[in-house]
Amino acid sequence: MSWEQLQSAVRRRVQSEKKPAGRLSIIGAMAKFSVIGGVVLAGILIPTTTFVAVTASDLGEDIVAMPMELQETQNPQTTRLLASNGDLIAYFYEENRQDVPLKDIAPIMQDALLSIEDSRFYEHGALDLRGTLRALVNNASEGQTQGGSSITQQLIKLSLVQQATTKEQRIAATETSVARKIRELKLAIDYEEKHSKKEILERYFNIAYFGDGAYGINAAAYHYFSVSPKKLSPVQAATLAGLVRNPLDFDPTIYPERALQRRNTVLATMARDGSITTKEAQKLQAEPLRLKQTEFPNGCVTSVAAFSCDYIQRYLLQDKALGDTEAARKERLKRGGLTIKSNIDLGMQKAINTAVKDNVEATDQAIGSMALVEPGTGKVRGVAQSRPMGTDKKDGQSFLNFSVPQKYGDSGGFQAGSTFKLFTVAAALKKGIPINKTYNAPANMTLPSGTYFDCEGGGTGEWKVSNSTVSGTMNMTRGLRQSVNTYFAQLERDAGLCNTVRTAESMGITVPFDPDKHITDQVGPFTLGVTSVSPLDMAAAYAVPASGGMYCEPQPVASIEDSAGKVIKEYKPKCERVLSTEIAAQINGILRGLQEPGGFGYSNGLQLNIQSAAKTGTTQQNKSVWYTGYTPEMSAAAMIAGADKDGRPIPLAGNTVNGRVVGFSEAAGSSLAGPMWKDAMGVIQDYLTPATFQAPPPPPVIIRPRSDNDDDDNRDDNAARGNADNQGNQRDQGDGDNPDDE
Repeated sequence: MSWEQLQSAVRRRVQSEKKPAGRLSIIGAMAKFSVIGGVVLAGILIPTTTFVAVTASDLGEDIVAMPMELQETQNPQTTRLLASNGDLIAYFYEENRQDVPLKDIAPIMQDALLSIEDSRFYEHGALDLRGTLRALVNNASEGQTQGGSSITQQLIKLSLVQQATTKEQRIAATETSVARKIRELKLAIDYEEKHSKKEILERYFNIAYFGDGAYGINAAAYHYFSVSPKKLSPVQAATLAGLVRNPLDFDPTIYPERALQRRNTVLATMARDGSITTKEAQKLQAEPLRLKQTEFPNGCVTSVAAFSCDYIQRYLLQDKALGDTEAARKERLKRGGLTIKSNIDLGMQKAINTAVKDNVEATDQAIGSMALVEPGTGKVRGVAQSRPMGTDKKDGQSFLNFSVPQKYGDSGGFQAGSTFKLFTVAAALKKGIPINKTYNAPANMTLPSGTYFDCEGGGTGEWKVSNSTVSGTMNMTRGLRQSVNTYFAQLERDAGLCNTVRTAESMGITVPFDPDKHITDQVGPFTLGVTSVSPLDMAAAYAVPASGGMYCEPQPVASIEDSAGKVIKEYKPKCERVLSTEIAAQINGILRGLQEPGGFGYSNGLQLNIQSAAKTGTTQQNKSVWYTGYTPEMSAAAMIAGADKDGRPIPLAGNTVNGRVVGFSEAAGSSLAGPMWKDAMGVIQDYLTPATFQAPPPPPVIIRPRSDNDDDDNRDDNAARGNADNQGNQRDQGDGDNPDDE
């Protein structure tokens, strides 16, 4: 129906409407219709000269100037974040909505909606004259707001509200005025000329608000009844159809009695229109509402993988595949109806959730944190921490993500202690220093200024270092397994400080260095872990030897699809070889010793049923303890760090952790962080295959001239390069770390 045809139809319909009683009411109604007359009736009702002083003429000009086409935009859609097996982790949305085609909406649902909202929908055009003009007359004369808009008119209004970006636009789209009605009518006429009735009805079902956060029929069907719109029953359909007129007043979760009455009204109209029989309607009206709700929590807070979810969200907000700016990426994440397939393994996630919770309480002045990275791919299988997500600090809640780097979680990280000795060993082996390199490692050493040089050639200051485990002459295997600080002070010297730093950086560690601002971690004690890192950093670093020498950038996401299922981005592993397979095998051979008889891990019950390797870490003043271990298929970093309620590092010693006060000697990697690691990996090992590490090459044979004193030296060398069982007999029982590590 064109605008001209509508004018003629309106003229005829107005003449047949019942006139309002009372002189003032009649004049008021005539004034209101003068507004319409400027566009539709053109002087049919009253000469416009009678109302020159009335603003109606100005309003008519505004209406004429309005655009005749509605901007076609996609409805905001709900984004889903999925685990690696397809299970749901979280929703992200501005409006909880998932558009569905009309064919996937039960016919009875369509009948229910049309019976109560627009029973002549398929018979009239954009305007149902019987309903609309009756409403206009009554509203004009009585000051009331009587319904009468067609489905198409309602769709136009809902679309204008949705597209409004300013306060003024929202007011214009919702104000009770003839001007708004006329504008909607003009847009509705144009819309009907370009869209079929089925297209209009489908669009209406998907844009309508059904209350309690449910936008569109799909969200409503699942939210209130936990079924798809295709499987809605007559009584369920009637309940939902009754909500669109006033979803707040008829909300069945708040006003069940009102919702029941409204539903029964819909059932009666369905019987009137022949969708169901009168007998069926009466039977259904006797039934209760029978809600069976499904919640759609928005965001990460209630997710079983809350901090993995938060990490993924922040990770995506930095990915330009979703938009050129962070604002654009955030909008697409909230409105785009994306399907984000993550690498999070919910079985492993639950294992680390339980481990951190069982070892560190939420309200402790400490953080328990774990991260899982798959060697050879960089897939992040989960991160977890003891402080739950939230704003209530009294309950230990926090939004700081202590498991990931600062750019993804806002925590500045914690020093990792002797776990950094891995990088010194790797740098030494890369330089050609053999695994059986022997040093005399005394209990205390002083390394003078100029012993170490940073990557700009600058010398470092004097460093006094001491051991807390064993001392004596030893090779690299024993020095690393027993975490002997004075051995590593010498090994780092010979490998080169800059080489050690660059090796750490190649394995994903960010090492602060800005001499102009007097910021540098390129110092002698670097080998003892002075750099602050996250558990995710260390899990990814230790995945390097586990994978045979490949560093893979941690990736929590596998792919992103748009609302139509088209792949926006598929995340391929970003891996680079940083160690040879031989060097990786040598490192694995050393670190396996901690998990085997005689090793610190084994003596604390941390061994697994499958091959594993590990390294402990304890920092100066016992502010954090670490146990970073791995199998050929999974690298897991476990950290317990002293932290106040704001996440600032504090000493562990003297603090209560999981119900007991931590003594100075107890704040050690294998005895405090190790059990948390084992609690998780003891479960996770069942998800893995019993893969084995590549055997390391034999150490080079050192031939030198024999002297009279060689018998004792050879015995020392043989013991130092012996297997794990022989070395176990030489070890002191204790942590391999130094509480005085710098």
